[in-house]
Amino acid sequence: MLISGFDSVLSDLDGVVYAGPNAIAGAVSALNMLADVQVTLAFITNNAGRSPMAVAAHLRQLGVNTNAEHVFGSADAGAELLAKELNLGSKVLVVGSPYLRECVSVRGMEVVESHREQPVAVIQGFYPEVSWNDLAEASYAIAAGARWVATNTDLTIPRAEGIAPGNGSLVNTVRAATGMEPQIAGKPQSYLFTRAAERLDSRRPLVVGDRLDTDILGANRAGFSSALVLTGVDTAQTALGAPADERPTYVIQRLDDLYRPYPTTEVLGYGVKVGDAVASVSEDLIRITGSESDLNSWRAACHAWWLANPRQIDHQNPRLEFASHGVDELQRTLRS
Repeated sequence: MLISGFDSVLSDLDGVVYAGPNAIAGAVSALNMLADVQVTLAFITNNAGRSPMAVAAHLRQLGVNTNAEHVFGSADAGAELLAKELNLGSKVLVVGSPYLRECVSVRGMEVVESHREQPVAVIQGFYPEVSWNDLAEASYAIAAGARWVATNTDLTIPRAEGIAPGNGSLVNTVRAATGMEPQIAGKPQSYLFTRAAERLDSRRPLVVGDRLDTDILGANRAGFSSALVLTGVDTAQTALGAPADERPTYVIQRLDDLYRPYPTTEVLGYGVKVGDAVASVSEDLIRITGSESDLNSWRAACHAWWLANPRQIDHQNPRLEFASHGVDELQRTLRS
């Protein structure tokens, strides 16, 4: 089974374990089964609105066996970053949750409410109650020279009702007003991943996430293997066209796929074969033998395209041609 090659799982939360307050089907049992195969578990989240204690309590309410020591969040990472760079007592304007304010305060910095108090830094994290006035205050302070840290830049966040704007969308508002770029504390930076692996004493971690631009990019920057799970934001098709640094090691439908064998990828003279699916690349066209509804078709397409475009720096949308004919006919077609 896929998980056999690893000693820990570093899991995202939104879109992987739950959407809004509710667990994603099969996620809780899959996570709890990790203990049975001697694999440790930690959670890596860009959600800066809740404390590790609150996150762990929510997870336990859903049935996940965990505690706050196994939750690593971007609010703490952002406050730690500021604490390393600022003097004790430095004034910091916080745009975000009460917990983010607490993270700043307990590290010896003074939380202020307005640019008029001349903060030396601004820290911005996701919180549903952030208002236009909060974003304006941040913009004024940053324009006046304050250091700017964003806990994360996720453009969207999966909710029970659907996909909603995330912290990155609000960060873009301040970026547009100031022309400045923030320093990012959470994913896709590698800090949260390496910190969690060190805490677990893990030598072979597997990062599991639903976002290419945060979970998978962060895993690659940390040098860890990754699995894109298709229960949240990104899809097999967006993975196919992803830049090289956002490409996952594995693509799985849901968390319980960790306990199934991952199909072997074979690079053959006529294409890349995964399960019964075969894919080949001709310029910007990918020919795929297999059903569009079969994940192995997408896995084969991904590996074929990635082999043909190993240094891709932008997201691309290659043309796709699905066919149901067999491998023998495919070989004849490619030879003709």
